Amino acid sequence: MSAPGAGPAPLVLALALDEADQRHLDELRRRHFPPERLRVGAHVTLFHALPGEDLPAVLDAVREECRRPPFAVEVAGVRSLGRGTALVLRSAELDALRADLAGRFAGRLTRQDAQRFSAHVTVQNFVAPAEARELVARLSAGFVPWSVRAVGVEVHRYLDGPWEAVGTVPFG
Repeated sequence: MSAPGAGPAPLVLALALDEADQRHLDELRRRHFPPERLRVGAHVTLFHALPGEDLPAVLDAVREECRRPPFAVEVAGVRSLGRGTALVLRSAELDALRADLAGRFAGRLTRQDAQRFSAHVTVQNFVAPAEARELVARLSAGFVPWSVRAVGVEVHRYLDGPWEAVGTVPFG
């Protein structure tokens, strides 16, 4: 939560996925994420910390940018995070959505959110490097790309670990 007097909690924007795809990724994350650190389900973070006081403007921007059809996102591979493991995502539509939203939030992005976007789903984090390397090797062995379906954008408040859902804006 925000410290007293620090203003509203920052906003997290994440890609909303089809229910079946979300369940599959949540299960993968539950299997491999340290349970004591698991505060949110699997997610594709678009922005980590937009200003909470800008919620009405953020929602307006998200509504505008969600006037596009749902699209497929390729789960293209496995990547090491050093102390974790992620699934690499590829989609021209996802990159365009993220770039369009970033343009709307120019001047309000944190250093992290202003960096180059690299779409992924973290399925493991906060583990020893050897454990992470082992999972990368296991998931990479015989890896076959697949697709998930993006259906909208989720808006959350970041509460110093857990997220509080504000709402989901569907594509279309």
